[in-house]
Amino acid sequence: MSIKTTGLHHVTAIGGDPQRNADFYLRTLGLRLVKTTVNFDDPGTYHLYYGDESGKPGTLMTFFPWRDAKPGRRGTGQVTTTSFSVPAHSIGWWKDQLAEAGVTTGRIANRDGEDVLLFDDPDGLQLALVAHPQGDPRDPWDNGHVPAEHAIRGLHSVTLSVAEEDATAEMFRDLGLTFTGQESNRLRFSAGEGGPGAIVDVLVTPDVPRGLVSTGTVHHVAWRAPDEETQAGWRSELLDAGLKVTSILDRQYFRSIYFREPGGTLLEVATDQPGFAIDEPLLELGRALKLPPWLEPDREQIAHMLPKLNLPSENNPELV
Repeated sequence: MSIKTTGLHHVTAIGGDPQRNADFYLRTLGLRLVKTTVNFDDPGTYHLYYGDESGKPGTLMTFFPWRDAKPGRRGTGQVTTTSFSVPAHSIGWWKDQLAEAGVTTGRIANRDGEDVLLFDDPDGLQLALVAHPQGDPRDPWDNGHVPAEHAIRGLHSVTLSVAEEDATAEMFRDLGLTFTGQESNRLRFSAGEGGPGAIVDVLVTPDVPRGLVSTGTVHHVAWRAPDEETQAGWRSELLDAGLKVTSILDRQYFRSIYFREPGGTLLEVATDQPGFAIDEPLLELGRALKLPPWLEPDREQIAHMLPKLNLPSENNPELV
């Protein structure tokens, strides 16, 4: 195939209480809420997007907060760890920061020359902070809760758990990723030039039960396409290869297609454009509930169904 993604676009997970979710990702992890909208397929549920100042592809972690859902189960057929990139000197600082916030962490491990710190968010979603020894050139969101010199730079990688490796490995090669190494039952693939934001680890765990998507688990992971024309071409190639691929869907801030890799994980290909500033100014991102045009006639009803969110003033710099 001619598909050559340059890296991760976003990861979407299932959260619980939306206020608790926002407090953790904004205040504890220091990300910015770049869009407050709804699940277009279930408008009674928020869709919250966290990222850097402007929500650039590769920095985005998004959530559908299902307040009354039962906890999910991590297992094969899903992303089981979402990792963020932090500066090489910052892992110790983060271990102390998370401890002060009441978050239990594992020990600092070293994998492929990178320091890794594992922990769970308040709903049990497994996260990691990873310090790449060569650093990460992406600018952080400087929000006052986390000093810029330690702040998250964006996504580092995702880890998929599968029962069998061959077909999943072939799929990632078809998406233009390169196999870069193996450590025990963990295979690493990199997109584009590699490095933070362009890595997927495939963890082969044949004895682990199938995962169940609900609160505290990842719903899907998205890879980058530069534009709609390229995305359409990739879709045709995937269909020709025998995959079941959705039509191109308008997600307002990007266009999307979805399909499953052979191990069961839901993948998305999302366009880099048009981005999050198409319906509100950069300095006001995330402040107001934004709806796509086809949901605007139902705004009053939708807003009534959604719980109120209290955001820190630092999310919108002109308010500080």
